[in-house]
Amino acid sequence: MNLRKKEAQISVEYMFLIGFVTIITIPLIIIYYTFTQESGDEINSAQILQIAKKVIDAAESVYYLGEPSQTTLKVNIPGNVVLANLSAGYEVVFKVKTRSGKVDIVQNSAVNITGSLPINKGAYIITVKAASGHVEVSYS
Repeated sequence: MNLRKKEAQISVEYMFLIGFVTIITIPLIIIYYTFTQESGDEINSAQILQIAKKVIDAAESVYYLGEPSQTTLKVNIPGNVVLANLSAGYEVVFKVKTRSGKVDIVQNSAVNITGSLPINKGAYIITVKAASGHVEVSYS
């Protein structure tokens, strides 16, 4: 009888130990998941901001060099871009989807920019070409 009591006590203690480890592990997993999601959003936003700056720098460079100057940029667009807009003329606007909603990433330019930018995930070659009074942006 004494042996069965010890076995039962060991079983109960083992169950308490497993329960305690589970209670500690679940919040740690949730914290880790949240952190990785937020980090991913920050990385994607930083990539988009860098692309917008590259486009602006290239556009200003070819504009001041004059017609028929052109340059190409190799960029890798992340998968969370909803909109890329150059229609404002002096701005490059990306709308990016994050965990907290949609965010606009805007870079201003000193020159008039027209054309289009990609929004689908992938690697692209962006061509920036000086034209009469403005800069044309296209991609392939």
